[in-house]
Amino acid sequence: MATATTSLEDVQPAESLADRNWRPKANVWAIALTVTLATFMEVLDSSIANVALPHIAGSLGASQDEATWVLTSYLVSNAVILPASAYLTTFIGRKKFYMICVVLFGVSSMLCGLAPSLPILIFCRVLQGAGGGGLAPSEQAILADTFTPKQRGQAFALYGLAVVCAPAIGPTLGGWITDNYNWRWIFFINVPIALLSLFLTNRLVEDPPHIAREVAESKKTGLKLDLFGFGLLASGFGSLEFILDKGQEDDWFGSRIIVFFFILCVCSLVTLIFWELYQLKIKNRPILNLTLFRRKTFAIPFVLMFVLGFSLYGTTVLIPQMVQTLFGYTAELAGLVISPGGICIMLMMPLVGFLVGRTDPRYLICWGFFILSTSMYLMYGLSLNSSFTQIMWLRVYQASGLAFLFIPINTITYTGVPREQNNDVSGLTNLARNIGGSVGTAFVATMLSRGSQRHEASMIRNLTPSTANFSDRIGQLKGIFGGHSGGNNNMTGPGTHAAQGYIYNQLHRQSSMLAYMDIIAIFCVFCACMIPLVIAIGKIKPSHDAPAH
Repeated sequence: MATATTSLEDVQPAESLADRNWRPKANVWAIALTVTLATFMEVLDSSIANVALPHIAGSLGASQDEATWVLTSYLVSNAVILPASAYLTTFIGRKKFYMICVVLFGVSSMLCGLAPSLPILIFCRVLQGAGGGGLAPSEQAILADTFTPKQRGQAFALYGLAVVCAPAIGPTLGGWITDNYNWRWIFFINVPIALLSLFLTNRLVEDPPHIAREVAESKKTGLKLDLFGFGLLASGFGSLEFILDKGQEDDWFGSRIIVFFFILCVCSLVTLIFWELYQLKIKNRPILNLTLFRRKTFAIPFVLMFVLGFSLYGTTVLIPQMVQTLFGYTAELAGLVISPGGICIMLMMPLVGFLVGRTDPRYLICWGFFILSTSMYLMYGLSLNSSFTQIMWLRVYQASGLAFLFIPINTITYTGVPREQNNDVSGLTNLARNIGGSVGTAFVATMLSRGSQRHEASMIRNLTPSTANFSDRIGQLKGIFGGHSGGNNNMTGPGTHAAQGYIYNQLHRQSSMLAYMDIIAIFCVFCACMIPLVIAIGKIKPSHDAPAH
C-alpha cells in the first residue's frame, strides 16, 4: 500500500548503489560557485538590456519598437533551448554541453557589443539566448547530482541568489553602465566572466557515471537527433514567447500576426505532446520527459515555479515602472527602490537553505506565499503621496516571501527522481519559471494599458462644463495659469486650456494608479490561492543522509 509521506531520499530502483554514492573529486562548494557564476551572468543579461533600449535604438538608427527585438530575440531562443538541454546532454555529456553554452554565450556577447547594425545585433542576441538557455538547467542538474538530498537546500540557496537577485539588479546595473559608459559594455562585461567560468568548469566539474553511460550508449547506437520533435519544440515555445512579448504591443488577437503565431503555438505544442508520447512508446529518448508529470511532487511544484516566475518578474517590472511614471523617479532611483529587496533575498536564502533540510518544505512554501500575498495587500494601500521609504520597505517585505519559495520548490521537484532524470527536471522547472516571467510581464503591460483606459473613461464622465465642481476647479486654477479666477463663466478666458490640461494630467495619473492597484489586487489573490495547492502535494519527510564531502 502506498504511503502518503514522500521522502527527499526516495530513489527509483533503476538507480544503482554506485550512482547514489558517487561524489565529485573537487570541493562541492567550489563547484557550486563555479556554475552559479555563469548562470548569474545569463539571468542578469535577460534584464540588463531593458533600460538601454533607447540608447541602442539611437546609436543604431532604429526606432524604439524595432529595438525591442533585442529583448524578444533573446527570450525566444532561450525558451527553445531550455527544455531541450537535457536531451542534448545525452549525446555530448553535461560538462561538455555546459562549456559549449558558456563559449557560445561569451562569444555572442562580444559580438553583440561589436554589432554595427540592429539586424546583426538581433542575430547575435539569438545566439546569446541559445547559449544562455543551456546554462541554468545544466547548473541546477549539476547541483542536484553534486550535493546529497539533505544539502540540496543550501546548494539551491546559492543558485537562488543568482536566479532571483539578477533580474532585480539588472536594470539598475544596466542603467548605470549606459549612463556612465556605453550600452555596448552591458555585453562586453560578460566576456571575462565567461572566460573565468570556462576555466573553472574545466578544472572542477565532472560528469557523474549515469551521464557517461548515456553518452557511451548514444555513441554505440549512433547520433539520432529527433529533428521533428526539436522543430515542434522550437515553433511551439518560440511562438509562445513571441506572443507574450509582442501581444500587448500588437493588440493581441486584433493582430493577424499574433493570431497566426497563436495557432502555430497551439498546433505545435499539441503535436509535440503526442509525438513525445509516441517516442516513449517506441523506446526512443524523448526531448521532453513528460512522464515526470505523473509525479505529484513534480507536477504541482512545476505550477508553483510558474507562479514564482509570474510574481517575481511581474512585480520587478511593475514597481519601477510605477514609481517612474507616476512618482517622477529617475531610472537609478527606481532601481534603488527594489535593490534592498534583492539584499533581503541574499540574507534570507542561507536561512531557508538551512531550514529546508530540517522541516517539511511545504510549510516554507506556504509561508512564502502568505508573505507574498500580504505584501500585495499592503501595497494595495499605496497612493500618489506614498514615500520612497514606504515603497522600499514594502518591496523588502515582499522579497522576504520570495526567498521562501525558490529553494523549497526546487527541492521538492527532485523528490524520488533518479539521477539520470535530473537534467529533465531542471530543464522543465527553469522553463516554467521563464514562461511564468514572460506571462507576468505581459499581464502587467496589458492590464496597465487597458485598466488605465477603463478608469480614465469612467472618471472623465464627471469632467464636463455642466459639472459644478469641475467648473469651480477650473476657475480656481485659471488664476495660477495667468487668467482671472472666478467670474460667470469659468470655461473661457486666459488660462482655461492650461487649467484643463492640468486637471486632465491629474486624472491620467489617478486612473493609472487605480490600474496599478487592480494589478496588485490580482497578484494578492493569485498568490493566496497557491497555498491549498501546496498542501495537496502531501507530506514531505526531511532527509537525514550524510553530508557530501
